[in-house]
Amino acid sequence: MTVASALLACAVLVGWLVPVRLRRVDLRRRDPWVLIVAWVLSITGFAVATVTAVVLLLVPSHGNDFVSFLHHCRDIAHGAPPQVEAFGGAIAGGLVLALAIRLGVILVRGARHRARRRTEHLSVLRLAARGEQGGTLWLEHDQPLAFSMSGGVVVATEGLYRHLPAESVAAVLSHERAHVRGRHHLIVAIADAVRKALPFVPLFREAPMALRDLVEVAADDAAVRAHGIAAVRSALLCVSGQAPGIALAMAREAVDVRLARLDSGAQPVPPVRRALTCVLTGLTAAAGPLVGAAVLLLTAGLLTC
Repeated sequence: MTVASALLACAVLVGWLVPVRLRRVDLRRRDPWVLIVAWVLSITGFAVATVTAVVLLLVPSHGNDFVSFLHHCRDIAHGAPPQVEAFGGAIAGGLVLALAIRLGVILVRGARHRARRRTEHLSVLRLAARGEQGGTLWLEHDQPLAFSMSGGVVVATEGLYRHLPAESVAAVLSHERAHVRGRHHLIVAIADAVRKALPFVPLFREAPMALRDLVEVAADDAAVRAHGIAAVRSALLCVSGQAPGIALAMAREAVDVRLARLDSGAQPVPPVRRALTCVLTGLTAAAGPLVGAAVLLLTAGLLTC
């Protein structure tokens, strides 16, 4: 039971401490994709550690052979009678199964709800649109507005051209298309589903809001790379944040932080550097609970033997 307990303890630490650390990161200077990877794979690491702990509780040896090499201190590997461990494992297994079913139901219901709302919104937007060009629905409206929806649909108004220079309009469209290319809607939707399934875990509860901010910063970076800081800043100041709830709108999330990031002159990270940093961050986040449990077991073995 020792291995399972160590895994659960490290999962709890990740679930409660990681969001505190990630919230303190300065979005004005950090690569948003690294933080997106950190949030997503921290959630994955929490889930993997928890499921592994439950599986170990259900197997006969409880995974204790893994630590038997620690000076053969078998006394640290058994904290409870076998019957108690088996009962605890069955309870934990049932709980994890129930949570997995709950998450699956929420994901399916959420996907159906979003698909239904998307269909409803698109039917109305296509009726109101004056036309579609390059995957963008154009609405005859004076207010400068743009947003994207899952499925690769970008919606924009004629007001963009009336209130913004051409380069800024191109930056707005580049921003929204970056959401589509990066599957940002899917990332946010999964985070929302996980939050609804396990709202008592701070990591899950805070992930949707953090990821909404981060995907907007990531889309800003894509627009800056194509059209420059000035064009993106001008667009962010002018474009309205109004949009359907299922959409991602350019000027709705973390506008002040994003303007401060643009004012600081932060440049998009080169692709190779971003890839390497994301890989290292992802490995650390996903394997963190497992490595922490191994260190905890090793320390306990050294102290007790």
